Amino acid sequence: MELMIVMAIIAILATLAVPAFKASMIHAKEAVLKEDLQVMRGAIDSYTMDKQKAPQTLDDLVQNGYLRSIPEDPMTKSTETWVTDTSDELSSVDQTDPGITDVHSGSQETGPDGQPYSAW
Repeated sequence: MELMIVMAIIAILATLAVPAFKASMIHAKEAVLKEDLQVMRGAIDSYTMDKQKAPQTLDDLVQNGYLRSIPEDPMTKSTETWVTDTSDELSSVDQTDPGITDVHSGSQETGPDGQPYSAW
């Protein structure tokens, strides 16, 4: 009888803990995504100002030392799913070629605010 009571208490605690754990994991992934996007956008801006042209690929940022490596998208768990925006506009007078202007997650999921991660 005592064993049944203990098992029931453990089951109740587990049902309360699992949703909280999942929510904290999502929150951690979102924090990593925000930080990665901020770092990559800063690297794109620095590269563009230093080289007077925008990078053509994210790999250009790594090869030129602006990033140590392309971070893994925490939502898709891949470095290959980043979506880059390119623009034909030149951000400075000296810039010669258009290139990458922004980067987004390749995830199709939506955040808690209803906005898709790909729009962050």
